[in-house]
Amino acid sequence: MNVLVINAGSSSLKYQLMDPDTGIVLAKGLCERIGIDGKFTYKPQVEGKEALKAVDVSMPTHSEAIQTVLSALVDRKNGVIGSMKEIDAVGHRVVHGGEAFNQSVRITDEVMKAIEDCIPLAPLHNPANITGIRACEKVMPGVPMVAVFDTAFHQTMPAKAFTYALPYEYYKNDKVRRYGFHGTSHKYVSGRAAAMLKKPAEELKIITCHLGNGSSVTAVDGGKSVDTSMGFTPLAGLPMGTRSGDLDAGILQFLMNKYKLSIDEMLNILNKKSGVEGVSGVSSDFRDLEEAAEKGNERAALAVDMFNYGVKKLIGAYAAAMGGVDAIVFTAGVGENSVSQRLEIASGLEFMGVKMDAAANNCRGRETVISAADSKVKVLLIPTDEELMIARDTAALCK
Repeated sequence: MNVLVINAGSSSLKYQLMDPDTGIVLAKGLCERIGIDGKFTYKPQVEGKEALKAVDVSMPTHSEAIQTVLSALVDRKNGVIGSMKEIDAVGHRVVHGGEAFNQSVRITDEVMKAIEDCIPLAPLHNPANITGIRACEKVMPGVPMVAVFDTAFHQTMPAKAFTYALPYEYYKNDKVRRYGFHGTSHKYVSGRAAAMLKKPAEELKIITCHLGNGSSVTAVDGGKSVDTSMGFTPLAGLPMGTRSGDLDAGILQFLMNKYKLSIDEMLNILNKKSGVEGVSGVSSDFRDLEEAAEKGNERAALAVDMFNYGVKKLIGAYAAAMGGVDAIVFTAGVGENSVSQRLEIASGLEFMGVKMDAAANNCRGRETVISAADSKVKVLLIPTDEELMIARDTAALCK
């Protein structure tokens, strides 16, 4: 079975064509600057096929972008399938499903209406996801499609974890609550952790750390999310690349009054000018920060320290919330590749049974155990694969 995985942004579209049963990727790539000048990247994963990198292609809308993808996939010279009939289903990443969805679903008119109803909760993301779905429906009529939600995995959180201490009518009437994000990644790596530990997920308490430009930490108890660091929006939780993470809401009033900022200007600062970039003044990329810190840049070092400290605190908090922890998982860009940050985050957790193996930790981007053999709590490095998770959910619903 071949599944086309689509992750549509406002002016971009990432794609992968894969077999979910084997995990084999046939092709992947990116459509950029949709509606502007159009850039197309195509990377076939089949020997003898040539890649295309940032080729100029007219893409006025997402429909043309999807058509460009399909044309490349079936191209006589460099395509990886013989015809569009070999695409059995399409899986779409959808950022926000609100309280309507606690799992992936086949897309119907009713599902589309529910996704549209969630636009106020994710005004930057859901409209783009909807555009991607509509574009596929137009170009690929009759092909079954599935929505896989970033928020769905976290719908198992109890009320004590997702409710904010605001007047209750804001939750009842407006659905203001903690939703959490990166759910597809947290679900995938927690499942892989259970497999690596050779135990049923139902018997494990796992803390998954999705650390990158966007970061979140999740407590997974018995295979279910019971708490997570992102909140009503992906702005909450850890300090991230350019996002502030948690802060005292009174700061907003103080800064807005002093500098005559509108709420939109303030949110732009919190989302795009804060985080480790705002603190360091150097970059939102942790590789740049570590390099600058090694050269003596104190603000870069502070930004990295703040981030590591925030992750460490969440690990301690979630271990307490679950009444213990069996495994800690590092994943995503920073989690998979920063040897020093993993070691720094785990250091000081010996009191709760964590003992790192520096040699085992000295690796990047591969599935392995990085804690010592006698560590009571296992620490795992697991590269995330959200596309495979989306493809598997899609296949399960479309077979």
